[in-house]
Amino acid sequence: MESLNQKKLSFPPLFRGECVPSNASTFMKAIIAAKNNVDPGLIFYSEDIGTLETSIVLAPDIPLKKALGMLLVIQMGLADSLGALAPPEVAVHFNWPNTIKVNGAFCGKTFYQASLKDENAIPEWLVLGFKIPFLWNKGIEAGDNPNETVLSNEGCIDVTPYSLLESWSRHTLVWLNRFLDEGLSPVHRAWCEKCDNLGENITSPESGKFMGLDEDGNMILRVSKQTLVKKLSNYMEV
Repeated sequence: MESLNQKKLSFPPLFRGECVPSNASTFMKAIIAAKNNVDPGLIFYSEDIGTLETSIVLAPDIPLKKALGMLLVIQMGLADSLGALAPPEVAVHFNWPNTIKVNGAFCGKTFYQASLKDENAIPEWLVLGFKIPFLWNKGIEAGDNPNETVLSNEGCIDVTPYSLLESWSRHTLVWLNRFLDEGLSPVHRAWCEKCDNLGENITSPESGKFMGLDEDGNMILRVSKQTLVKKLSNYMEV
């Protein structure tokens, strides 16, 4: 498998890429770049051939409570890119707010951070990313962690980190444009179809019955006789 830093990757208009050594965090690189006023649309991606880790810098011109809906945007971009590249029997789902599942098993996560936490303020930057494993880490074999999986174990042997990254960037841009034109509603509907524990009793990230999402992508949780709203802003990476 070719190292990501040896291949010229193709990104859609407005997006561009920067390779990061495998021992570095794309998320931290993106946050540092964002704090240094880098132009939005920069995608940091790891050269690690065993895992696709990527983070993108965005500059929303809307309040944080609305901008965090972009987390669902990048998740739907991932679902569509795997839908295009992986065998048809591969099922991709999400658990709110950041868990990726492939064929019912945990397979990576998404992460996000903004320049501020005030939901009513417009953030200077928003960094969104995900990490999804292609290969098991050294010393780990299939079956060691039955609730976890990697893409190569789910029939995705013809999918590479760079092909998934390129496809994700294109599908994410499509969803991002829909989000900017139509709001969260179409993303909201599509994401709910990809959530495999909607309407069920859950224990993570909080215990209760997962009733759905509000108009901004926050979790509506039923606990005893109370209906609570768990906000995306409370689950940003620190």
